[in-house]
Amino acid sequence: MKAAVITFPGSNCDLDMLVALQKNFKEVSYLWHRDTNIPDKLDLIAIPGGFSYGDYLRCGSMAANSAIMQEVKKFAAKGGYIIGVCNGFQILTESGLIPGVLLRNKNLKFISKMVTLEVANNSSKFTHKIAKKEINIPIAHHDGNYFCTADQLKKLEDNEQIAFKYKENINGSLANIAGVLNDKKNILAMMPHPERAVDSQVGGLDGNKIFESLIS
Repeated sequence: MKAAVITFPGSNCDLDMLVALQKNFKEVSYLWHRDTNIPDKLDLIAIPGGFSYGDYLRCGSMAANSAIMQEVKKFAAKGGYIIGVCNGFQILTESGLIPGVLLRNKNLKFISKMVTLEVANNSSKFTHKIAKKEINIPIAHHDGNYFCTADQLKKLEDNEQIAFKYKENINGSLANIAGVLNDKKNILAMMPHPERAVDSQVGGLDGNKIFESLIS
């Protein structure tokens, strides 16, 4: 399988994501925010964390209107798999590919720590290799407070689109939501960083189960 990582001005987790994907995917490459073509036979696009375009305006709003994201929308419509992490989550909501928005953390502070996630959906293409009910993955964000309308939340719950929940809700996210799938379940957006949990000596191995799920 082939994967690619998008780099925007201000991305700072693109290398982390590249290294994590290289542990599982046969071929991994970079895409630049100005690219207008996606390579043939690409299976997964990863939108990494960081501060795209300096996080001016709303986080992810400028990246959502970049040239590459117009191609990402076409890729998604054809059933291609996409994972967006942290700022990638924000970009996916701003692009309309994932419902809801990311607000400032409830304490208005940047939070960087290991957290425990409850696996709310272990049957998706992104999660079916996760055997445990809880996993430990680090977070590092200032605007990770997930919010959506009551109707959107009901749809997420009814359609099993909530992938992960915080065991301890430290940022104020509605219903403890930490990760969301789109309605077709070929897109996963999450605030915690699975690419930082793919090595037993650095962050553990729980994050790698997401990439293993995609491969299998």
